[in-house]
Amino acid sequence: MLKLHNHILSDKKLTQSQSQTQNRTLSDLSDFEDSRKNALLYTHIIAFTLFELETITKSFRSDYILGEGGFGTVYKGYIDENVRVGLKSLPVAVKVLNKEGLQGHREWLTEVNFLGQLRHPNLVKLIGYCCEDDHRLLVYEFMFRGSLENHLFRKATVPLSWAKRMMIALGAAKGLAFLHNAERPVIYRDFKTSNILLDSDYTAKLSDFGLAKAGPQGDETHVSTRVMGTYGYAAPEYVMTGHLTARSDVYSFGVVLLELLTGRKSVDKTRPSKEQNLVDWARPKLNDKRKLLQIIDPRLENQYSARAAQKACSLAYYCLSQNPKARPLMSDVVETLEPLQCTGGSADEVSSSLNSKVTGGSAGPFAMGGVPDYRMRLRFSNNVGPGAICRSPNPNCSPGGPAACRVR
Repeated sequence: MLKLHNHILSDKKLTQSQSQTQNRTLSDLSDFEDSRKNALLYTHIIAFTLFELETITKSFRSDYILGEGGFGTVYKGYIDENVRVGLKSLPVAVKVLNKEGLQGHREWLTEVNFLGQLRHPNLVKLIGYCCEDDHRLLVYEFMFRGSLENHLFRKATVPLSWAKRMMIALGAAKGLAFLHNAERPVIYRDFKTSNILLDSDYTAKLSDFGLAKAGPQGDETHVSTRVMGTYGYAAPEYVMTGHLTARSDVYSFGVVLLELLTGRKSVDKTRPSKEQNLVDWARPKLNDKRKLLQIIDPRLENQYSARAAQKACSLAYYCLSQNPKARPLMSDVVETLEPLQCTGGSADEVSSSLNSKVTGGSAGPFAMGGVPDYRMRLRFSNNVGPGAICRSPNPNCSPGGPAACRVR
């Protein structure tokens, strides 16, 4: 994991709270051992032994490696009744904590505590964990299509279609909205393409909760915390102040949406200097109807309507606002993406794709050329409901509302 503090933080900020980490690690482990005894809290996750996880990964064989990150190495495995009586047969991903450093244990503990209690179709399912001596492992459902990052940026892969990109954006948005609207809101803090995994149907699921934080409560407006995350995705106000809010995740979502739209990485040092930072290069064009279609991934030609591109670009524009209060809620983002599930690849829209001009009409608050100072609910309200345009040939796509407008 590429941490922000490797790039921008002073040594003084780097050492903030580190003097307390060791003591807290010991107490955190004790707290975890107490909490996992609470059957109501962890009824659906399994405490594996190290021997069991060695068995299912063939002693962590190198040809079983799925990937490596800041946390450690991820291996493919398979659990069934031969591992433990009563286990359902299914492939899994086993993440092994790198033993170097105390922060890794805290991230491991955070993942267990959050994913041990949260369940949603757009969050990767935590199946179990191992806490044995100094070994820390996590066992997840296996995601057959890997990360969004690989599908977007590996040259050898077939480019994702417009419909799949909008479907992935909606799924990831639903995952964030669920976290933000939980009884105790959760701020994900490390939303990026490598942390969005795809199952066999391209359903997007958020993974890697090691940096997640419980959101502010009561009269609190933010959570003050050490600045951590990934360079290129973190909200500017969080980088500057360490003040973390749900709107910080919204900014990161805007970066990922921009990557989906352009096919470009958030930071790409191989490009000309003015194009290396994706947000700096693309955001001014998102609100210009003459330029926005020029930045859409050229591999998507003839797959989308100009109206769909306009709305998706406008959504990214608002998510990437420098003013966090001007960004939408993730629930608004979900509502805005719902109708766009019907505008990818239908035959009667091909003629109005890349080479078409953005026409006038009832574009509502997404009209190009200005950013009206509307409240967010009003700003996004014209994009959903009975007035939403849906010209998909899908017989299950009813014009009566966005609920039926899904990419299946």
